[in-house]
Amino acid sequence: MATNNREKLFAEFPAVSTEAWEAVITADLKGADYERKLVWRTNEGFNLRPYYRAENLEGLETLGAQAGEFPYLRGVSTDNTWLTHQTIKVVCPKEANATALAMLASGVDSLGFCVAEELTAEALDTLLAGVVLPAVDVTFCGKAAASVAPLLLAKAEKDGVAKADLRANFVLDPLVKGMTVKGACCDCEAVVSLVKATQEYKKVRVITVTGHNFSDAGSTIVEELAFSLAAAHDYLVWLMEEGCTIDEVARKIRFSFAVTSNYFMEMAKFRAARMLWANIVAKYEPACNCSCKMYAHARTSAWNQTAYDPYTNMLRGTTEAMSAAIAGVHSLEVLPFDHSYAEPSEFSYRIARNESLLLKHESHFDQVVDPAGGSYYIENLTNSIANEAWKLFLEGEEKGGYEEALKAGFIVERVKASAAAKDKAVATRRQILLGANQYPNFTEVADAAVSAEAVTRVEGENVITPYRGAMAFESMRLGVDRSEKEPKAFMLTCGNLAMARARAQFSCNFFACAGIRVIDNNFFKSVEEGVEAALASKAEIVVVCASDDDYAEVAPKVKEMLGDKAILVVAGAPACTEELQSKGINNFISVKSNVLETLKDYLKQMGI
Repeated sequence: MATNNREKLFAEFPAVSTEAWEAVITADLKGADYERKLVWRTNEGFNLRPYYRAENLEGLETLGAQAGEFPYLRGVSTDNTWLTHQTIKVVCPKEANATALAMLASGVDSLGFCVAEELTAEALDTLLAGVVLPAVDVTFCGKAAASVAPLLLAKAEKDGVAKADLRANFVLDPLVKGMTVKGACCDCEAVVSLVKATQEYKKVRVITVTGHNFSDAGSTIVEELAFSLAAAHDYLVWLMEEGCTIDEVARKIRFSFAVTSNYFMEMAKFRAARMLWANIVAKYEPACNCSCKMYAHARTSAWNQTAYDPYTNMLRGTTEAMSAAIAGVHSLEVLPFDHSYAEPSEFSYRIARNESLLLKHESHFDQVVDPAGGSYYIENLTNSIANEAWKLFLEGEEKGGYEEALKAGFIVERVKASAAAKDKAVATRRQILLGANQYPNFTEVADAAVSAEAVTRVEGENVITPYRGAMAFESMRLGVDRSEKEPKAFMLTCGNLAMARARAQFSCNFFACAGIRVIDNNFFKSVEEGVEAALASKAEIVVVCASDDDYAEVAPKVKEMLGDKAILVVAGAPACTEELQSKGINNFISVKSNVLETLKDYLKQMGI
């Protein structure tokens, strides 16, 4: 009975062909270019269509396998649980231990310890007092991470922890973290010795490919994935040359990826990453397919965090964490919202871990494996990212592998070119960073914890340097906040009311991005009234907000009455621009403006 009803229901909705859909779209476009209007050219080098249908899945080789099955595109296991991870900077082992225990009591089940100075066995005992090693996944990063390894193994043996039960990770990454970010020499001796020393520890991973460094330096998703795989492949080759088997090496490698706000692309990245890594390892004919499984840690993006309007970072972290949870990861770290400019507080730590815990315990994302699987859009995204990343991976291999490609400048040049493109997109607001280059908090003054160093980008030669996309705007705005001046921009709204208000709103957002205090006004009935109010405000900038048709008459009148008592700016790009320029009006702001450079120029004119 139910089947008959179902057949009758769908009989009322006959299938519509792709040709029919395309015909309707073409008609609705009314002659506009389909490719320009509806097809998105991604930074990753491929196009995305406005919609996908079942026919778009035909021929995709990525379909078919289930979660837990090679090549693990849908996940390395048949569940979707993940570890909630947080990192503690170790200055005083006793204090770090207190923080760690508080985190464990609040839902964290994966602890990271950033160790800058070498620890003694006693200090490690203090640090891990009350931490039950088999029950908690521990990760050691920082300059002294390698020195902790023998101490941890000795402690585990002393405490009676079985070798098969110890869960630990070490962030040893001489290729990416060492050579690519710091410009250090590639020293793999510690890695080789530790890999060999931990062969009986099946859940101890020695190498962490810090792929998040590429993303945080401005790379594309494809570059982050391709270069991370290339570095990992070099580790495979080196360690096998040292006498290790592919099974012994592959199980010692962990990946740490960033998760940006590119919601669906990030889901597809993790799916593609698992598949590509599985295929790379499989070429070396491991004894067990389990060796082909990728151990992936996800860390929310540091690149798009902002020091201004920092609570917005909580929202970014939530959506980024969702991408990782849906895609499937082993562990997830949501960076505290104040990570970019201060030592995280107890409050920021709590909110960060609760973002992960809420996705698990309230939204139940851990109950469904690869919920995006089968989506026409996500499957095509996964295939496109995998194809582009594989091409780039092979390009590096042709140059001799990761290390040789790095020495040739290939990797750094690619990442820096992508970063420059992102910087331009942020400067022109084609890429929005809320609170920084769009919709700033007009009355906000930088938190006292925000230092000049926190908003200053430092670039090195022949290395990639992690930075934040908002830094240029933040540095400019901090300079205004910390100056003795309080520059003001006055909105002179006149002419057509609707256009005047729209342009005033645009202009207020524009100037507030530099920390310039905006004086908005509903409407002036005459130019004379507006100029009188502008002069009374003592604003250094006066922005004329009217319609294009009004500007030819209004703007010259304002200039004549204003004289040199303020910088005159016209909001928009009117057809009469050349006419206005001939009359000495040269300042215009519009959606096509380079917001960053334009604001810097105005601040310079005001002596800031």
